Amino acid sequence: MKILSMAGVAGGLLLLACVTAPVELAETDPADLILTNARVYTLAWGDPDGEGNPAADAPFDGSNWRPDAEALAIDDGAIVFAGSAQEVLAWQGAATRIVDLQGATVLPGLVDTHTHVVEFGAKLDAVDLTDVATEAEAVALVAERAKTLPAGEWIIGAGWDEGAWANAYPDKALLSAAVPDHPVVMRSLHGFGLWANQAALDAGGITAQSAVPEGGEMRLGDDGAPSGLFLNRATTMLDEAIPTASLETRMRQTRKGLMQMARDGYVTVHEAGADTHAMETFAALEAYDNLPIRVYAMLSLRDEPLMRRWIARGPDSDTDSMLVTRSVKAYYDGALGSRGARLLEDYADRPGHRGVSGSGYGFDRELNEAAMKAGFQTGIHAIGDAGNREALDILERVFAEAPAARDNRHRIEHAQVIAPEDMGRFADLDVIASMEPPHAVEDKTWAEDRLGAERIRGAYAWRTLLRNGARMTFNADNPGSDHSIFYGLHAAVTRRDKDLQPNGGWYPGEAVTIEEAIRAYTSWSAYAGFREDETGMIAPGRWADLTVMDIDPFTLARSDPAGLLDGEIVMTIVDGRIVYER
Repeated sequence: MKILSMAGVAGGLLLLACVTAPVELAETDPADLILTNARVYTLAWGDPDGEGNPAADAPFDGSNWRPDAEALAIDDGAIVFAGSAQEVLAWQGAATRIVDLQGATVLPGLVDTHTHVVEFGAKLDAVDLTDVATEAEAVALVAERAKTLPAGEWIIGAGWDEGAWANAYPDKALLSAAVPDHPVVMRSLHGFGLWANQAALDAGGITAQSAVPEGGEMRLGDDGAPSGLFLNRATTMLDEAIPTASLETRMRQTRKGLMQMARDGYVTVHEAGADTHAMETFAALEAYDNLPIRVYAMLSLRDEPLMRRWIARGPDSDTDSMLVTRSVKAYYDGALGSRGARLLEDYADRPGHRGVSGSGYGFDRELNEAAMKAGFQTGIHAIGDAGNREALDILERVFAEAPAARDNRHRIEHAQVIAPEDMGRFADLDVIASMEPPHAVEDKTWAEDRLGAERIRGAYAWRTLLRNGARMTFNADNPGSDHSIFYGLHAAVTRRDKDLQPNGGWYPGEAVTIEEAIRAYTSWSAYAGFREDETGMIAPGRWADLTVMDIDPFTLARSDPAGLLDGEIVMTIVDGRIVYER
C-alpha cells in the first residue's frame, strides 16, 4: 500500500498539497471506503494558545474557519488519503464503497474520557428518572414498571437529580406504599445518592444498627429506622444487596450502551471505574469480537482484589486493541450537589460542614501509590477545592518518590472547584484536567449556593486552567449527564443550558472556543489515552476512527451557537468499519 502524504502551509492556512496544486499520483491499491463531498477538519495543525487563539497554521483567516480537506480514502482500518474530491478517485477500485456525504462534516473520532457505559447500558433497561421533577412522578413510573414484573423481582431506577433535590430528599414512605412487593433501588443522576423502598432494605438486611461506611450517610426517619435515603459512600450498602446480573445480561446491556455511544458519534469510551464484573463483561465482549467501539478501561481502585491482580500483571502496553487497560479510577471526595465534596472552608449553605475526602471517603492511598508505581495512569475523582488540593498533593508526593510515575499522564477527574493558588499546579505536575461541560450548565442553579460568590469563580474554570497551561479533556460523566456532543459543545462555548439560559452565559469568561472544545473531545482526549500518534487527527497512516455530523460546528459556533444543539450524527467509523450510519 502506498500512502499520499499531507503537505504544509500555503497562504497562512494549512492545506493539503493535493488540494492546492496538481500532484503526480502514486500508484495505489484500491481503498475499502471513500468519503467524498465532505467538510473535513483534520486538526493537523498546531494547538491554540492559552487564550484560545488559533495557531498560525490553522485554517482560520481571523474571522472564519474553513475545512482543510473534502475527501478521504480508507483502507485496512487506516486513513490513506485526505484531500480533494477529484484526487481521491485514484483510490477507487471495483470493490470500493464510495459515500457522498452531501456536505456533512468529518472530524477525528469523538472520545468520551469519563463514562460509565456498563451503568449506562443497565440504565437503558432501568426506569429512567432523568428530568423527573418530583418524588410522586418518580414513584408513579416505578409503579407502572412493577405491574409488568412478578412479585419479588428487583426494580432499578436511575436519574433523579441529587443536586436539585438536595433540600427536599425523598424517603421510602410513598415508594413503599406504591410498590410493596418488589425491592426498589433508585440511583441518582451522578451516583452519589440512592433511594430505596422497605422491601429493598429488608432484602439487604439494613436496619438502624447497620454499619455505615466511612464517608457515607444513611438517613433515619422520625421513627429511628432507615428512611430509605443513602448518600455518598453509604450507597454501597444497597449496591451489595442487589443480585448480580448474569454475564449474558451484562454483555447484552453493555453492548447496548456501547452501540448507543456509537450512534451518538463516539469511537472510544474511557470506562471510569471498572470493577471485576465490568472487566469480565468487557473481556467477554472482546473475545467474541463484539465491542463496536474502543474501550479504555480505568480499573476501580475500590475493587482491591482486582487491583492486586492488575498491579502484579502491570498495565497493557498496547494501544490498538479494542480493549486496553492501563488506567485506574480512584474516588477521593464526594459530590458537590449532595454536599460530599471536600471544601477548604465551610459550605456556604451549611455552616460547619466541609464534606468528606481521603480515607474518610474510602480512598486507599497505599493501593493508589502501588498502582502508580506499577506504571498505571491514575484518574483521581476530586470535586471540592480541598479535594483537588489534596489529590494534587498525593500525586506530587508519589512523583518525588518515583519520578518515572510522572510520565503516566495522571488525571484529576472533574477538577470541579479549584482554589486560585492551585490552578497552576496542573501544568506544573503534568496532570490532565478531565472535565464535563454539561456539569457547569446543569449545576448552575445551586452551585453558587454551595460555594458562595467568591469560590464559584474557581469552579468549572476551563479558561483559567487553559490559561495556566493545563492539559484538558472533555466528557459527560455519562449517564450522569447527557453525553450528546452537540450539547457538550454548546455548553462549552456558550456556558448556557439547553433552554439557552442564562442570557450571555453563566460566568462566560470561563468558556472555551469551538476549536478547543472539539480538541477536548478528540485530539486532547487521544493524548489522555496515550493514542495521540494513532488518532485525534485525520492524516494518512492514522486510524480510520471518524465522526460525521450534519452541521459544521466550526462555522456554526460563530454564526449561530444555539444551532449546535440541532446537530445529528450521520456516521461513526471505527477501525475503518462503519459501525453506525443514519
